[in-house]
Amino acid sequence: MQAKTEHKNIRHLSLTELEQYFETLGEKKFRAKQVYEWIWQKHAHHFDDMTNLSKELRQQLAENFSLPALKVDATQYSADGTIKSRFHTVDHHMIEGVLIPTDERKTACVSSQIGCSLSCKFCATGYMARQRNLDYDEIYDEVVLLNQQSERVYEKKLTNIVFMGMGEPLLNYKNVLKAIERITNPTDGLGMSPRRITVSTAGVAKMIRQLGDDKVKFKLALSLHAANDTKRNEIMPINESNNIGALIDALNYFYQQTGNEITFEYILFRDFNDSRQDADELVKLYRQVPADLVNIIEYNPIEQALFAKPEEHAIQQFMQHLEKNKVNARLRRSRGKDIDAACGQLANKE
Repeated sequence: MQAKTEHKNIRHLSLTELEQYFETLGEKKFRAKQVYEWIWQKHAHHFDDMTNLSKELRQQLAENFSLPALKVDATQYSADGTIKSRFHTVDHHMIEGVLIPTDERKTACVSSQIGCSLSCKFCATGYMARQRNLDYDEIYDEVVLLNQQSERVYEKKLTNIVFMGMGEPLLNYKNVLKAIERITNPTDGLGMSPRRITVSTAGVAKMIRQLGDDKVKFKLALSLHAANDTKRNEIMPINESNNIGALIDALNYFYQQTGNEITFEYILFRDFNDSRQDADELVKLYRQVPADLVNIIEYNPIEQALFAKPEEHAIQQFMQHLEKNKVNARLRRSRGKDIDAACGQLANKE
């Protein structure tokens, strides 16, 4: 018996390709639209679910195609309302996604790769080997499952999506953009506004420029975490080939091409990047890019790293210095720390 995974994933066919397939069967073209709705809008996970197709046609699809989908493997609930889900892929890998609720927003934090190759020193995912990129339909599934969870638990649909989970989105460029295209498609997708989607990168200058050339409509966040090359090299090896100067140029190009919102992410580490001088360097960098916001993030400890969160007075002094220098800065308190769901903590732990 042939394994199902050897069949072509039906979700990797365009609507035109599906129409051509049905024509070879002597079926009407509209059948393709029906199937497309089942797989992208009604989120069918089995051909048998497609009840407006004949039994024979469903059987024929099952014999010729696979319909793999992510499944929820485990769910953890934080005391603050954050929900972390571990998803199981069809080829037996695990990834994590997080639902972060506030009164105004229900945000899905999604992963783009299984593991990560960038080895950022403060991030639990960075200590995992990169197994592979996620396909666009797998990323789409993450969003669908987290949306279903939000509707079930909070009786509200997702309002926002951030690509801040496991992996570097810009090293899985085509799948991330194709997933966003499906998520934002108003006719046969989820119909979410691209303005409610933020893609976060550790800093791949060439691909930031590519985003500009592709005239994307979503927001961009740069995980900065240090405002000079010496310190950034120390904690983020990618900076050695994508230094701050190159990133500033790329971000300015991105903004010229798109006019889209840019955010800096800056995790505070005690006695590393939390001094007055560090704040001054951040102010200087902020003035070189049309950034809308600097998110100052509380550090969330992980077993593999020796970093620590600064004392509260040091955090407040840092924030005050930014505000005094007219930097639009916001302190982002961590959510889901008790279930390892906070920024930098995703690592498929039990």
